[in-house]
Amino acid sequence: MSQTIELRVNGANRPVDVEAAESLLNVLRDVRHLTGAKYGCGEGQCGACTVLIDGRATRSCITSVGDCQGKSITTIEGLEQDGNLHPLQTAFIECDAMQCGYCTPGMIMSGVALLERNPDPTAEDVTRSLGGNICRCGTYARIVQAVCQAAAARKGGGR
Repeated sequence: MSQTIELRVNGANRPVDVEAAESLLNVLRDVRHLTGAKYGCGEGQCGACTVLIDGRATRSCITSVGDCQGKSITTIEGLEQDGNLHPLQTAFIECDAMQCGYCTPGMIMSGVALLERNPDPTAEDVTRSLGGNICRCGTYARIVQAVCQAAAARKGGGR
């Protein structure tokens, strides 16, 4: 049965009338029209659907929307601040860390979560942290480079 669930998405409260068992991914994409998180495997294995819930990288395809009430959800669309990209978004562009781009939102969201808990990760830390995100194009080396570059930029005064 449908119910109103209050979601806090990208800093704004967003009530949705859905069944509590509906996946967060479906609600974000189909109800809230935030299409940055991608449907990949539908089993929480590929990372294409990664969003942040209370700052933690979370697979939205296997997270029920009912479990998200009262929590802060950040999607790739919510990283931009006052017209400025997040340093990791900028680094992805500068390092050419995307090819087809399908994995990019999930990679960036997982990278942002890593940088929040470890502002100065080694390449090995990045590789380990993003190990659950799959890039079918194989741009892993550039992705690791981008996360390390964003960490360095943040140390230099970026957010």
